[in-house]
Amino acid sequence: MDQTEKLLMGIENVLSIAAELVDEVSRLKDVEEECRILKEKLFLKQFTLAEKEVFALALDGHSISEMQSILYKEENTIKTQRRSILQKLNASSMSEAVQQFKNIS
Repeated sequence: MDQTEKLLMGIENVLSIAAELVDEVSRLKDVEEECRILKEKLFLKQFTLAEKEVFALALDGHSISEMQSILYKEENTIKTQRRSILQKLNASSMSEAVQQFKNIS
């Protein structure tokens, strides 16, 4: 076997290893995405269904009055649900609560 053949075999080996690494990186990205989804579900599990609806709208930046229109709820109901969310997260504002959620990703 001459130098050229050895070099070609080495290159083939490197390419094979590189392909395996690309596959592994792709698999790890999928695992990372699954972990992110699970963390989000765990975060949201502490809320009631009504609180989840309010929090989802808060994530989208909706105001209390917009939430009223979307959810067909009284202002006091939404405020109560927001207070409950803040209490559960030990947050002082809805923007802080939203940031906590964004930080888990």
